[in-house]
Amino acid sequence: MPPASSPLHQRLTEHLAKREADGTRRRLTLPPAGLVDFSSNDYLGLSRHPAVQQALLAAVDAAGSTGSRLLTGNSAAAEALETQLAQFHGAEAALLFNSGYAANLGFFAAVPRRGDTILYDEASHASVKDGIRGSFATAWSFRHNDVADVERKLARATGAVFVAVESLYSMDGDMAPLPELAALCRERELYLVVDEAHTNGLYGPRGEGLVVELGLENDVFARVLTFGKALGSQGAAVVGATLLRDYLLNFSRPFIYTTALAPHSVVALAAAYEVLPDLLAERRQLFALSDYLRTRLNAVPGLRVPPESHVIHPVFFTGAPGPAHVRQVAATAQAAGFDVRAIVAPTVPTGTERLRLILHSYNTEAEINELATLLTRISG
Repeated sequence: MPPASSPLHQRLTEHLAKREADGTRRRLTLPPAGLVDFSSNDYLGLSRHPAVQQALLAAVDAAGSTGSRLLTGNSAAAEALETQLAQFHGAEAALLFNSGYAANLGFFAAVPRRGDTILYDEASHASVKDGIRGSFATAWSFRHNDVADVERKLARATGAVFVAVESLYSMDGDMAPLPELAALCRERELYLVVDEAHTNGLYGPRGEGLVVELGLENDVFARVLTFGKALGSQGAAVVGATLLRDYLLNFSRPFIYTTALAPHSVVALAAAYEVLPDLLAERRQLFALSDYLRTRLNAVPGLRVPPESHVIHPVFFTGAPGPAHVRQVAATAQAAGFDVRAIVAPTVPTGTERLRLILHSYNTEAEINELATLLTRISG
């Protein structure tokens, strides 16, 4: 570490002090034990499903590091999982990545090139924006879920044009207008890229995702499917044409230069995908609870849950009280037994601080009622 008198030490200290003063400094905390889960991404409880746990126990000898997929990290199990993923999601091919962040980074830094154009929703995940920085393509954001703004931006576009959206946005819980975007991309010969991190496993007849539910598989150039949410595991995949898979395998640095996904994760994912089609009742329960929570919390004075939110519910406070208040509300809820988290700047714009509540198929109406009663008491 440089000495305290050095310019670097002073700069780092000043930036942290500013975050502290703004109430936006991040710190690691241990997950609280025994709280009612309104925060994790394990929407369907697949991490605790007996079939998945049994598969993990049976694969205990497979634990350990390997190497890059292009060296010693490839396996018959990984290739079988990619085949399973492609077939399940209605695509020609799939390529595994170690996380959704790595998949977005790996796609956007490799496929769009200098002279191309990327139009991305302003609410896109940080991994998309970081990948775009590495592409050397020209990039412009468009207003959130605004197809007309996409059309306006096209007037300046050059080369291959990519339109990047999330099917369900992780901070606001609202959905991209995929049918309208797909129609525009068909008409103008654009390349639609959809991050299905928060819809994979939840939508579609068997949990194949929102793109499949809407019948848009042939209109989407690439889908990023994350496994750390409804699949209850880790890793991700990019699904699309066989040509795209081969290109990423050759040019995507986050795929090439990293140790492969751990063997036990591959086993767990294969088991989760076997179970997923049978979870129709869990998906229906999740959506019903989602509607119930939205209605229940909108009845609490001083709170607002947007009507378009799905599964992920931002809870806004009247008058935008600032990060300190929102964090205090979250801390009070945790002390009362509810795992509730505050989301503040810079993750969301200043003035839009919120609680973010995530529903699961294993939550209950009684838990929602108890949380609503608590928030009514705090708000009052």
